[in-house]
Amino acid sequence: MATVLRYREAGAVDADIVFDMLMHAANWDPSREALTREQVAGDPKLSHYAAGWPRPGDLGFVAEDENGVGLGAVWLRYFGDDDPSYGFVDAHTPELSIGVDAAVRGLGVGTELCRRLLNAADARGIPQVSLSVERANPAAALYHRLGFRTVRDDGDAVTMARQGPRTP
Repeated sequence: MATVLRYREAGAVDADIVFDMLMHAANWDPSREALTREQVAGDPKLSHYAAGWPRPGDLGFVAEDENGVGLGAVWLRYFGDDDPSYGFVDAHTPELSIGVDAAVRGLGVGTELCRRLLNAADARGIPQVSLSVERANPAAALYHRLGFRTVRDDGDAVTMARQGPRTP
């Protein structure tokens, strides 16, 4: 089994890792037929989460094994009214995306990645972060523990948001 040895901020060299983790996020449910790389890349509603990584304003972290292989990534990206995401709240609220390799799910990798990202977002003064999660996804419990609250019911999924620390 793979072991995460390092967490680090994601940069331009991590475009492939971010896309790979988008694939893991899209294919979180093993009971569904997995989407291929081509299907994800060809679907604008999915591909815009990773296309052109990093864009101005993007922020992310990567978890790697001893060989530098990406086992997880979490990132924030802003979307506009003209290209809203699944967890879109407004153009001033970045959406969190996360993917963790199935080999290390349930071992705290997602929690650590999210903790690092949210701390960095707070340090940057980002007042709110949103996300979308399917109701059946076990990650929903993690998001609740991290302070995300449902702001919109989307049927099989919910949009959640977490308020950052308030500045006096």
